[in-house]
Amino acid sequence: MKKILWIPYPTVILLIRVFLGLIFFGAGMSKLYFEHKFPGIIGPVWLEDELAPYGLGLYARFIAISQIIVGLLLLTQRFATLGAVLLFPVLLNILMVTISLDWKGTPYVNGFFLILNTWLLLYDWPKLKFIFSDHTESVKHIPLKRTSRKADRGWVVLCIVILLTIPISYLNLTLAWVICAGAILGLIANQMIARKQKSNLKKH
Repeated sequence: MKKILWIPYPTVILLIRVFLGLIFFGAGMSKLYFEHKFPGIIGPVWLEDELAPYGLGLYARFIAISQIIVGLLLLTQRFATLGAVLLFPVLLNILMVTISLDWKGTPYVNGFFLILNTWLLLYDWPKLKFIFSDHTESVKHIPLKRTSRKADRGWVVLCIVILLTIPISYLNLTLAWVICAGAILGLIANQMIARKQKSNLKKH
């Protein structure tokens, strides 16, 4: 098994996924929550206010929602490859905004995130290489298999619940926090159960 600084390579990938997932999930939620009262590692939480004078307020909200979805995809690992693919254009959009508005330092931070994102995509190259192949006949016959479709449905439902806490925060901030925290714990439990089922299937 490959190691980097004595850490198994898959563990490094897992840490990068969690790192980027936390950053972008928190960044998106803090932009949309009532008075931006949601813990986030990076900003700016006032992106919509900054872009609104240019008629881009809705675009800022789109960026925020994209950050949330990408963050959840990366954090829960179930669809981390899809999260890495979607994160790339999101980062490019953010990079162009920061350069266009001449924000000092921010483009370098986003450039670093792009490097980490590229690392994730290279790791998942075996899953993605068929996109670039001219010979995909054999791939067409590979069946779509999921260890637990029930866990997949649970993931989707819990993600929707998390998104619904955004409008709830404007009615009752504490309730929104509680529901969001419960849904996040549910995602963690869902992932652990799915992994256990996958492990049991391998044993049999």
